[in-house]
Amino acid sequence: MNTSSFAHLTPAKALEIARNSEDGSVPSSVTAVLEKALGELWQRIQAQPTTYVMTKEEFVVFNYYRSRFANVPTAQQAVARFWNNFQGNSTEVNGALPS
Repeated sequence: MNTSSFAHLTPAKALEIARNSEDGSVPSSVTAVLEKALGELWQRIQAQPTTYVMTKEEFVVFNYYRSRFANVPTAQQAVARFWNNFQGNSTEVNGALPS
């Protein structure tokens, strides 16, 4: 897949590409889409650290980078709020399970 085919990636599609990378090598354009989505989400969480509830789409991106936030209480609380408010089957969240 050439770089130009990543020009209009959504975070969901970028995440799919990253997860399906056979050799663990993720194209920089895919990483850029995910990092941008994560950065914007983290700003929203920090702006409302006790009330922001991630959407399912936001959570799957956040979960991909969750180890980055392993010791960050605000992040742990945001994950807990997601699961406390999620209505659906946990398998809908790309295999992520409540902690």
